[in-house]
Order: sequence, then structure tokens, then C-alpha cells
Amino acid sequence: MKVSDILRLKGGTLYTVSPDESLVRAVETMAEFDIGSLAVMEHGDLVGMLTFREVLHTIAKNGGSVGNGTVRSVMDDHPMTCTSETDLEQVRPMMLEKHTRYMPVMDNKMLMGVISFYDVAKAVVDSQNFENKMLKAYIRDWPEEEESAPKA
Repeated sequence: MKVSDILRLKGGTLYTVSPDESLVRAVETMAEFDIGSLAVMEHGDLVGMLTFREVLHTIAKNGGSVGNGTVRSVMDDHPMTCTSETDLEQVRPMMLEKHTRYMPVMDNKMLMGVISFYDVAKAVVDSQNFENKMLKAYIRDWPEEEESAPKA
């Protein structure tokens, strides 16, 4: 299964923010749309990711307040990325190794979407469920062995 399969199932909604947007406004957007990340775009290019992880670190550092900073001041400015053609078997270990929950999907310099660890886990479970169903159907329809003719 490829990353493009996940993007096709997710649909085309992509949430982005400017690096100069206030962190307060970005958090409001994340809460409004119930999302855990925003792709940070500047002049049509991906320049970072803002996830709830960066927001929580900022709140902890500021004594419980988001503060007056901008997205640029807290975003991950070197997010790990993949392509639409990347196989899920490659994505899973990458996300696990770096504790990455959200990964931008790039086609050259164009942002195609963002996949989450949840999206990857769901795709794997769905694939395994389908495979199990097919195996059970195959076993249920297993051809009977023909009776061998009695030996004379």
C-alpha cells in the first residue's frame, strides 16, 4: 500500500497557516477543525509543521499560556516528509523512530497532503482485516479431497 492510497481515502482537505500568523490564531484553527497539525506555508512552499506537540511545549514553557508569539517561533522547521509513492512499510518505521505523528506528503516542492500516524495505523488494520476476510473465505471454500478409488 502506498501513501497515495491514504491520501485518496482522506480526501483533499488540507489545513495550512502562515509562519507569521499568531500562535493563538493557529491554535484556534486547530481547535475549530479538531485537527492536530497545520502545514506552515510561505510563498507556496512548505516551511514547517505546527503540531499539538509544539503547542504543548510552548504552553509548558510559558507557565500555561500560549503567549504572543508567531507560528514561526515554535514550528518544526525541518519536518520529515514522504512522497505519494512511498510505501507504508517505509513510512511506519520512519514515524516510529522519530516519534512523528504528522508527515507532510510532497511531490517535488508541492504539498499533496499530510498523513497522521492514525491514518497509517488505520490503513494497516483495514488491510489486515481485508486479508483475514479473504483468507477465511478461501479456507471456507477449500476444495474437498476426492475420495480415492478402493484398491482391488
